[in-house]
Amino acid sequence: MTTQLDDRLGEVLQAGQLGGLHGVVALRGGQTLLEYYGAGEDFAWARALGVIEFGPQTLHDIRSVTKSVTGLLYGIALGEGLVPAPAEPLLEKFPQYPDLAADPERARLTVGHALTMSLGLEWREDLPYNNLANAEIAMEMAPDRYRYILERPVIEPPGTSWTYCGGATALLGRLIADGTGRSLPQYGQAVLFAPLGIGTFEWTTGADGVASAASGLRLAPRDLARIGELVLAEGVFGGQPIVPADWIQTMLKPRLQTTWGGQYGYQWYVDSVEGHRLVAGLGNGGQRLYVVPDLDLTVAVTAGNYDDPDQWRTPETVLERVIVPAVT
Repeated sequence: MTTQLDDRLGEVLQAGQLGGLHGVVALRGGQTLLEYYGAGEDFAWARALGVIEFGPQTLHDIRSVTKSVTGLLYGIALGEGLVPAPAEPLLEKFPQYPDLAADPERARLTVGHALTMSLGLEWREDLPYNNLANAEIAMEMAPDRYRYILERPVIEPPGTSWTYCGGATALLGRLIADGTGRSLPQYGQAVLFAPLGIGTFEWTTGADGVASAASGLRLAPRDLARIGELVLAEGVFGGQPIVPADWIQTMLKPRLQTTWGGQYGYQWYVDSVEGHRLVAGLGNGGQRLYVVPDLDLTVAVTAGNYDDPDQWRTPETVLERVIVPAVT
């Protein structure tokens, strides 16, 4: 099957249907089905890196797949009793903003609303990430990122609908850091990356020195795929429990419809591929972590199509035209 997948990937690459592809790792039952590395221009956030020859050890921005990793860290911290449960009031955990907590509309916010990106606050992230009107960029430029998020105008009751919001994930990152007494990179290294055998990673920080919970992680595709294997095994890796199984199940329960047709759980997307349930982390440029439970399949994709309106085409083509047909 490995040769078949290599040949099929080569055909689709030759046909020009995988523009910007930097790397693919596909695993099934712990075995590597496909591993590919290309070359291309890359960036670390907005910092140009030039043309990179990618390989097994090359770190790559995973952009908003970071949100899904933050969701896993939240579950680990919750299992340790260090962060509030989803039903708990959100603003009670930010006592530095008593004026915001005094607003009855904001007082209805719960941690669950942050987990599901349904805060009901004005948030525009449908603009290029080099545009200061993009709310995530404005958040990074704000003197206080958490006040910036929580004081956005209220436009609907919380829990009403899903609105893509890196600010929601930033709030979760702050709850993890406050509850554990460690930064996200420190906590992630201790409870997730080291137990998975991930020795090298980077977590980009903003100007305030705070690691971006929404988009800052840099991982090698092999290690990203290993995180997918952890989800596939309901939180167990190498026989050792890392994430509580009940959190994996809760995290991946569909809760709200996205604007593009899929569903959203707690920082993870829930959809289907060729009739099979699919859970995924998605990131700008074509970064993907796909998990297809009933096929025992994990696929990590890295690409360089940042801010391209058609960035979804390359990873979806890898999954739907190269890998899934070969394992079904």
